[in-house]
Amino acid sequence: MDVLTAIRRPVEADLSRYKLLFDEALTHDDDFLGRALAYIRSRQGKMMRPLLVLLVAAERGAVGESTLRSAVTLELLHTASLVHDDVVDESGERRGQASANAVYGNKVAVLVGDYLLSKALQQSALTGDMRCVNIVARLGGTLSEGEVFQLSNIRSSEFSEAAYFSVIRRKTAELFATCAELGAITAGGGAEFVAAARGFGEHLGVCFQIRDDIFDYYDEGDIGKPTGNDMLEGKLTLPVLYALRTAADGEMLAIARRVKEGEASKEDIARLVAHTKAVGGIDYARGMMEDYRARALACLDAFSHGEVRQALKDYLSYVIDRDK
Repeated sequence: MDVLTAIRRPVEADLSRYKLLFDEALTHDDDFLGRALAYIRSRQGKMMRPLLVLLVAAERGAVGESTLRSAVTLELLHTASLVHDDVVDESGERRGQASANAVYGNKVAVLVGDYLLSKALQQSALTGDMRCVNIVARLGGTLSEGEVFQLSNIRSSEFSEAAYFSVIRRKTAELFATCAELGAITAGGGAEFVAAARGFGEHLGVCFQIRDDIFDYYDEGDIGKPTGNDMLEGKLTLPVLYALRTAADGEMLAIARRVKEGEASKEDIARLVAHTKAVGGIDYARGMMEDYRARALACLDAFSHGEVRQALKDYLSYVIDRDK
């Protein structure tokens, strides 16, 4: 049994129920829109976020309709954000396949993303709980803030870990935090349990993004994307920020500024990546993940269901140890 199968085991039947609802939301009678939605539906990933919703809810007992609708809501919102992100980033690929904008063009991709947002709001209303609707509305704003802050950070001449964490908390950690929060709320958890679940999701989300950023420092054959891809987009992530703060010389600082300005060559980026590795930037980022792992595990003290608690521990380890 592989790791993901073991993690899913406590909610395997619930995941099947979730998948039916999600596929239904991404189905339309119109031929053109239906084909675009089917294309997006066919590229669904590992269902990590809905899985978190369901696991947290399973701590409190049987997974109900409102929990399933919350899981669908959050995955639709996440999917919409990816469709829009690919347009903003002018990306032609998503999860190893052509992105929606590459296949259907930017105009259609933006409109389909908007449609997914409307379906997400509809699903949140079907939970029958205004708390869920309010939380999802708040999340949509936070994700958008993260995108804007990231663009602002790229344009800034400053190199700041604080700015980096401000972005990833809004873009990534908040989504995982909300998944856990809605799982707890829709399962009838009290305030202390909801806070612990949300804390677990937030710390896990920080680990997820740091791990994702570390991939950018390895060869394309190892992880499926070009080395330095983030830097080609003007992004300086945690490993290189550490290197610039602790062991940067004038030459590396000059390259980093060119990265921010979109003027760095592939040779520049290769040198900055090599420098980052040589001075311990990857080790620093891994150490930071371990710090957030400890914070996440502390939140699991509020969980008493043995199988669910172990699945969440394994989920956290999977996020940190994954190779793609």
